[in-house]
Amino acid sequence: MNIEAKIPAFNYQFNENDQEFSLFGSFRPQKIDELADCINSLEASISNVTGNFYLNVKRLVRMNNVAFHAIAKRIVKTSGDRPDLKIHVTTSSVLGWSTRKFSTLAKMAPNITINEYDNEFYPGQSFLEDGGFIPILRTQTKLTWRHEKNILPRHGLKPGMHVADICCGIGDFAVLMQKEFQPGRLIALDHSKSSLNYARKVAEDFGVRGIEYVYGDASEMLLEDNQFDFVTCRHSLQVFDRPDLILKELYRICKPGGRVYITNEKNSHCLGEPRSETIQRTYNEVARLWDHFNMDIELGPKSRRYLLEAGFSDISIESFMVTNLDGNPQDFADIIQSWEDVYAGQMAVERGDSVEDIRILKQGFQDHIFAALHPKGYAGWPIWAASGQKPQ
Repeated sequence: MNIEAKIPAFNYQFNENDQEFSLFGSFRPQKIDELADCINSLEASISNVTGNFYLNVKRLVRMNNVAFHAIAKRIVKTSGDRPDLKIHVTTSSVLGWSTRKFSTLAKMAPNITINEYDNEFYPGQSFLEDGGFIPILRTQTKLTWRHEKNILPRHGLKPGMHVADICCGIGDFAVLMQKEFQPGRLIALDHSKSSLNYARKVAEDFGVRGIEYVYGDASEMLLEDNQFDFVTCRHSLQVFDRPDLILKELYRICKPGGRVYITNEKNSHCLGEPRSETIQRTYNEVARLWDHFNMDIELGPKSRRYLLEAGFSDISIESFMVTNLDGNPQDFADIIQSWEDVYAGQMAVERGDSVEDIRILKQGFQDHIFAALHPKGYAGWPIWAASGQKPQ
């Protein structure tokens, strides 16, 4: 992988509305004089703000000591000259050195704080990284794979292709693709180290070889342009507050003529019989709950629009319904129970729902489980699969 070839040039900008000074790209001057314009802009930006000042370095991919000391000197001096000003530095966990370097500043001045941005940028991640959720994620993939292994060829996936599975999570979908389609190359990328560790173990346990696991941020990947024939990103755009940023990166790493395949849900279309009314009420509320955390679990049918706006052409879109009849109904019921545990648990509590609100929310999930396990019942979970071609 030629990382150097895709590193963007160094740049900076000040957003007056957010009182945020952002640094981008590779920041490696040989002499401090090369930073004169940047430092002058930084100082001018600080002089124009009151209350809080934000220094955003989460998009830096390189920074040498000359650059760090130049920036650090101004920040520390400002913290001393203006103790009333709170200085917030946003780093990235993907580039761990940035947090280590800037954390030294927080130790020098009480009005400087350091924040790793993943927790803010991925609002849903903390709800999903709980180890107890992993078996449910595997069950979900098992049920959706029954449909997707037939859908994927219609969207252009063929054996021997160079494939990237972005936001691979616990990696079970990558394993299934490797076994079923035997790609010429398969990269699985995620920004959760715990998920990647689990993914590697699953591949090892199954004796599956050839998957390259990569730790990285889906919105700023250290992967070269134009290198994959087929890029997948499943159930992930709906978790991000800026799905357009992810699509921009999926477009960039896809070869001209290649395709990007995405899946997303529209949770308010979950259904069940009997007890359909309470089920519908709960999933309508789930959509509002996700929206509260800047996530969009209704994104599924919007996939075509997102792909077109990202520059893709020849859009293919279809939907399929995972049901209690896809194998053992208990598997379906287990998924719904996990949703109840998370949505009517930590998420509802953090939103500030009352005890009665949570009781009503839980009732719909329990009725969905009842429908799934009823001998004459029917329960469904709709998913939209879409793909677009990167123009030649």
